[in-house]
Amino acid sequence: MRAIRLNLAGVAIAAAAAGSACGDATPPLEAPELEGGVVTQWTDATELFMEHPALIVGADGVFAVHLTRLSDFAALATGPVTFRFTSHDGGEPVIVVQEAPRSPGIFGPRPVFPRAGTWDLQIEVASSELRDTLMVPGLVVYPDTASAPIAEPEAADGTISFLKEQAWKTPGFLTAFAEQGQVREVREVPAMLVTPVDRVAHLMAPVDGVVQSAGRGVPVVGQQVAAGTTLLLIAPLLGDGGSALAEARAALAAAEQEYARAERLVAAEAAPARRLEEAGIRREAAREALRAFGDATTPEGRLAVRSPLSGVVSEAGITLGARVAAGDPLVTIVATDRLWLEARIPAEVAGRVERIGEVGFRLGEERHRAGGLVAIAPTIEPVTRSVTGRWLVANPDGALRAGALAVALLPMDAVTTGVVIPASAVLDDDGQPIAFVQVSGESFERRVLTLGARGMDRVVVRSGIAAGERVVTGAATQIRLASLSTAVPAHGHEH
Repeated sequence: MRAIRLNLAGVAIAAAAAGSACGDATPPLEAPELEGGVVTQWTDATELFMEHPALIVGADGVFAVHLTRLSDFAALATGPVTFRFTSHDGGEPVIVVQEAPRSPGIFGPRPVFPRAGTWDLQIEVASSELRDTLMVPGLVVYPDTASAPIAEPEAADGTISFLKEQAWKTPGFLTAFAEQGQVREVREVPAMLVTPVDRVAHLMAPVDGVVQSAGRGVPVVGQQVAAGTTLLLIAPLLGDGGSALAEARAALAAAEQEYARAERLVAAEAAPARRLEEAGIRREAAREALRAFGDATTPEGRLAVRSPLSGVVSEAGITLGARVAAGDPLVTIVATDRLWLEARIPAEVAGRVERIGEVGFRLGEERHRAGGLVAIAPTIEPVTRSVTGRWLVANPDGALRAGALAVALLPMDAVTTGVVIPASAVLDDDGQPIAFVQVSGESFERRVLTLGARGMDRVVVRSGIAAGERVVTGAATQIRLASLSTAVPAHGHEH
């Protein structure tokens, strides 16, 4: 338990005065450290980490009460919070109300206890962010400093210090209880993230021509584009390739004129209806021929190259003024909102995986879930004796990238019971599985694990962690870095 120093300067001054009066030149003794208290609790909504000095009748020692919202593991930034201290001997409670924290997440009540004995603390959180009630029983209040226990010297116990102020500022920091449960085993197979065939567009030059700007220069790799955006213009060249567009436009104009003339003749009964039908067929054929060029010509006769989908430019090897031939690649657009997880499934379990449908996958130490099954190949690859399976992966923020190597997690039939923790809590330390256990609000222990069955997102622990212990499940690497540091973190709490 951490010793919390109570301000006993008055005791030291009195001792110095007594020594001076007696003519004793012995320097005054330092004020002793009295044993305070440290409390860590969790409810479904709140983590409480509270430090307090030795509680003495009439003294107003400052508590350091850290309150964390478990919905997002952020510091509670608003009040009010009511601290109600009730004596086991009855009488009026001591109530302290704090409308706001002294700094985000940290409240500092200064109760003054009128009598010694055992007191229970009820903490009522009535913030707009969080409503909860926590109970801390058995706080001991001493009649005077002489009655309070002296703190034992702090000994190195191998714990890792990671302050609440650090945890609150660490993105993705999470903890969870180890618990008794069941895990459906998974089989790990190599996989890759790939772009679905309908989420990529290779734009090619429709005619021989010269590349011109559409007003924003030429597209560059990494540029975001929206569907329908004109990326560049092609000015057709004279000659076989370049004149094809002009010929298509002229053919349509001639077909339109022929159709109008046939309409007049049929209306005047100077030509049979069949002539109008034939003119209509030729007009539609001319329209189709022009649409083959994208149906996006400008009044100046240039051809607009437009993106058929919203996405990111992944390839662009063109420059303004460059001459291109019909069919030359111009720009490749990739939509990143969806990917496929493509995995090699052992032939003997392909049927099982196809029935389950959903799978997970791992990228390094990050775990994800794939969505619905797209397809499983009907044939077995003769060398690897595997079949290819594809699953849809939602990627709305574009954080996942095509081409990334992954490990697919295929669910099997076997189910194992034991102490279960989230798979994200397990780190690889030179081939040895470890996890970090939160032994109190700001103290953590490194545990070497013996693992059992691995599931989609949970794992069985055979040794190293007991049910009911709290493990770090997000940003655990930050605790590992803290364990390697020799610096002592600056503690900003008032004691």
